Amino acid sequence: MILVLGATGFVGNHVCQLLEDRGLDFVGVSKSTGVNLEDEAETLQAFQQHKPAKVINCASYVGGIAFVRKQPVAVFEKNMRMALNILKASDAVGVKRLVNPISNCAYPAQANLFREEEFWDGPLHETVLVYGFARKASWVGSWAYAQERGLDTINLILSNMYGPGDHFDEERSHALGALIQKFYHAKQNNRDTVTVWGTGSPVREWLYARDGAEALVRGLDCAATIDPVNVGVASGVSIADLAVLIKDEIGFEGDIEFDTSKPDGAPYKTVEGSKGAKLLGWKPETTLENGIRETVRWYIENGVG
Repeated sequence: MILVLGATGFVGNHVCQLLEDRGLDFVGVSKSTGVNLEDEAETLQAFQQHKPAKVINCASYVGGIAFVRKQPVAVFEKNMRMALNILKASDAVGVKRLVNPISNCAYPAQANLFREEEFWDGPLHETVLVYGFARKASWVGSWAYAQERGLDTINLILSNMYGPGDHFDEERSHALGALIQKFYHAKQNNRDTVTVWGTGSPVREWLYARDGAEALVRGLDCAATIDPVNVGVASGVSIADLAVLIKDEIGFEGDIEFDTSKPDGAPYKTVEGSKGAKLLGWKPETTLENGIRETVRWYIENGVG
């Protein structure tokens, strides 16, 4: 049986849907279902109740730059507690495979094209230091449990995910979701301009949530490795160009302005994913244009804005 942690969250929902589509036996838990993964006893109780052979961890506490800047202590504490509790519970009940996603913000700030062998080659960017370090520490924890206890963990490094069910607000969402909300509201209210945070120059690689879920599910049965493994296609888009794609998809006819008083974050983040493609026998398939189209459609149809 597969246990999905954070099952009612954005990524967890996509993972559960994929498992259901494939007829796989799974149970999903999250804080909203009564399991607080920040609590060691509750986490262990859930693992003992369901006795999973394999676990996919989709639980996290994170948002965009503004969200993390406002509450760095909470972001640090919540993610560190969850990571440790999940490792301890997995070890306690004899989990055969733990699939653990790591955000690509765990890479050094100086890196441009992220390669696994450069994972430790410098400090993290200040804007993502707290969350990026917590996710990096989850790999250190998995390494420790592998060395001493034999716990098998697959650590997949994923780009910022987007898609149906994402957060769509300026604080909690990443840039893509926030831009969808901004352009949609601007069109609905006949505004002349949309203001985008920063200079528009940072380049980001984006991962459609269904592709992210596919990677995590494939991690259940791939060959064992303790090394962190990238999932990506080494292709990014500037925030300025991303804004134009979303503007055109929504049909907003006004102008785009950039608020250069707001932070940009790291200048360039793309992911070299050849090792991940070999390990999983697959690489992300959804183009950014198609992913944005599906996300905007979902956003409008579900009345999120």
